[in-house]
Amino acid sequence: MGKIISVANQKGGVGKTTTAINLAAALGVLERKVLLVDADPQANATSGVGMDPRNVKTSIYECIINEIEPKDIILETESPNVHLLPAHIDLVGAEIEMISLPSREKMMRVALNKVKDDYDFIIIDCSPSLGLITLNALTASDSVIIPVQCEYFALEGLGKLLNTIKIVQSRLNPELSIEGLLLTMYDIRLRLSNQVVEEVKTHFQQMVFDTIIQRNTKLGEAPSYGETIIMHDASCKGAVNYLNLAREILQKNNLTQFKNSEKEIDLEEK
Repeated sequence: MGKIISVANQKGGVGKTTTAINLAAALGVLERKVLLVDADPQANATSGVGMDPRNVKTSIYECIINEIEPKDIILETESPNVHLLPAHIDLVGAEIEMISLPSREKMMRVALNKVKDDYDFIIIDCSPSLGLITLNALTASDSVIIPVQCEYFALEGLGKLLNTIKIVQSRLNPELSIEGLLLTMYDIRLRLSNQVVEEVKTHFQQMVFDTIIQRNTKLGEAPSYGETIIMHDASCKGAVNYLNLAREILQKNNLTQFKNSEKEIDLEEK
């Protein structure tokens, strides 16, 4: 049975979609079968793996609202071992339609449980909000990755997200855990970036991933080509960072063992 991981933070621009896309691609390269779920009406994860959201006729919206079988609309991507459950703009209206429905917080869980056994990992890209769709994603998930930008306002709102996670744990999904806090957009040259890293690690300690995602031009370029960073430039820092993150997650979940010398890819060798 696959593990469902949400990538969530109500703050925009922290690297949620970048992380969801490239973590899925990295796990695929490491020979794990992955389903990428786009749960954001902006459909950036859908376009980020080369699909045009304007051509998407059926999406996760139909799975949630109309109970269409996910396996009937899952798409193959050019990334090895990665499939996509796409989104389109109609997802904006889903929250309004769901308000009056019974068990409205569990509708995504019902949909994803139908395909959970077909994948090693299901990665959900959440929207930058704590609305009903994000609540559905957290209720459906086994764990959550929280991207934290290495900038001044990084910790602002993080407490609210952690409180939401606690509410989900107590009322809707007691099995939900925090997979880890992921530091993103790190620039080793900036004192501020280093201060944020130190502060986050001091406050959250073991909850923080060892892997840090560095600022990288290629990471910004890749979505415009509809490519993951591994397809765009497999030797750049961004690709190496996400491969290291994938390895760390596999090791954390006892799904593989690496020798100490193999735990990380050395950037100096690239």
